[in-house]
Amino acid sequence: MEEKKEIKGHKHILSQVIRDCVNIFTELGFTVADGPEVETEYYNFDALNVPKDHPARDMWDTFWLADDKGLLRTHTSPVQIRYMEKNKPPLAIIAPGKVFRYEATDATHEAQFYQLEGLMIDKTISLANMKAILEFFLTKFFRAEVTIRLRPSYFPFVEPGSEIDMSCFRCKGNGYGSTGESCNVCKTTGWIEIMGAGMVQPSVLNGVGINPRDWQGFAFGVGIDRIAMLKYGVPDVRLFYGGDLRFIEQF
Repeated sequence: MEEKKEIKGHKHILSQVIRDCVNIFTELGFTVADGPEVETEYYNFDALNVPKDHPARDMWDTFWLADDKGLLRTHTSPVQIRYMEKNKPPLAIIAPGKVFRYEATDATHEAQFYQLEGLMIDKTISLANMKAILEFFLTKFFRAEVTIRLRPSYFPFVEPGSEIDMSCFRCKGNGYGSTGESCNVCKTTGWIEIMGAGMVQPSVLNGVGINPRDWQGFAFGVGIDRIAMLKYGVPDVRLFYGGDLRFIEQF
């Protein structure tokens, strides 16, 4: 009788990407923090400078649970609040995890996806520190020399807030390949919008008992699914969750 070949499993591509991100940030001294996926309105919104009826709540399409049982977290920012309540600065954490948004699914949107948020608080932290750390992370992750630029943007829990663009790792920011073909990653712009970030609002620090006159810091958030799609050329985010072994076994 022919002996059956043993088939061994391996980590899902998103698990591999999360592990890679964690390894890079722990190399920089960050601690991994975790929190519940079912959250309260206070931690998901109020403590992050988004009170009830604030128009910024429209930025997050929320799954509310019946009978006032809370909600499915729309970002991993609540982990930052919970951590700051229990730990005194200086501190540097990342919070990778699954988040949920009530929105239609398509090639670039899912009702569930993975996010990694980071927070660093100390006495002399500035945007220059944030820029250096994010450039280091993106260069290590994409295995290509990367620079970033900051564009003004609005996020209720940071001020100033910025959209972070990185130079395209595929065409090295030129917009075109070595033979003149258009870059299909950055669409010839040389830049890729990659994450949101900014300096933590003083009101957020006050809410967790940290005096913003003594301490300051930055926070950022990046979509794990998005950077996985970029790095590995995945055209549709739904492939990560479809369970098709033909796709999963490629990684």
